[in-house]
Amino acid sequence: MNPGIAYAALAYLCWGLFPLYFKQLTEVPALEVIAHRTLWSLCFVAILMTVLRRWAWAPAVLRQPRVLGTFLLSASLLVVNSLAYVWAVQHGHVLEASLGYFINPLVNVALGFVFLRERPRPVQWVAVALATLGVLWLTLQTGRAPWIALVIAFSFGFYGLVRKTAPLGPMEGLTLETLLIAPLAAGALALWTAQGHSAFAHGEPTQIAWLLMTGPVTAIPLLLFAAGARRLPLTTLGLVQYISPTLQFLLGVWVFHEPLAPARLLAFACIWAALAVYSVEGLWRSRRAAAVSGLESC
Repeated sequence: MNPGIAYAALAYLCWGLFPLYFKQLTEVPALEVIAHRTLWSLCFVAILMTVLRRWAWAPAVLRQPRVLGTFLLSASLLVVNSLAYVWAVQHGHVLEASLGYFINPLVNVALGFVFLRERPRPVQWVAVALATLGVLWLTLQTGRAPWIALVIAFSFGFYGLVRKTAPLGPMEGLTLETLLIAPLAAGALALWTAQGHSAFAHGEPTQIAWLLMTGPVTAIPLLLFAAGARRLPLTTLGLVQYISPTLQFLLGVWVFHEPLAPARLLAFACIWAALAVYSVEGLWRSRRAAAVSGLESC
């Protein structure tokens, strides 16, 4: 088996099981969880970068305001995405969070069309239309837009859009992102601790351990994903990515027992149909291109 599939599958498996982890931190406000996640992620990747001796990029990059601005924007989008996700898990909205990651690939198609002038193929437009229909149906049936799913999908979509043109690799980029927002996270945690409101001030040792482990729990799947992405074609990676929201959906229904009314299930069915159309068309084009390439090489 291509080792890239194993790396990518492990990354998405970790992300899919995140609800089990963040449910352990329901007594800690989501914003505080994100602050801890930022600081301990920075510590973890900084140690890793030091061991691997991969700091050569830092002096030049830290003198480029445009690059710093780009990564400050990507870091802010990542914070918004993480905050929405952690809040959703803590407040019993795992199903809606999974919906956000289900529709994210189709949001990427729309963002590519708007900002990168990419021309989606007709079948891709059909998939986007089906996903939009699912979101509209859910809005009409519940009386509100699925704002958690939309925030998660669009924040991660815009994050990918920004990182698409960023000059650093995954590990270096994550290091710079956490470095830029770490002062704010450290200041907030110091203030909350001084006021006696933080987990460090009154939390149990087990709870503090869960918070400290958010660093490696955040960074390890990202590194696995980077290793898988380098070894896999985008079509294969696009199929493997559905492991994560599928696991989240199953956890929401069978472990956390969130309600799944027929109207909500129909909306999910529209999204799944859109993803099936999108994935099958991409796989077909990939195999066709490979066959044409093989004939030309002969």
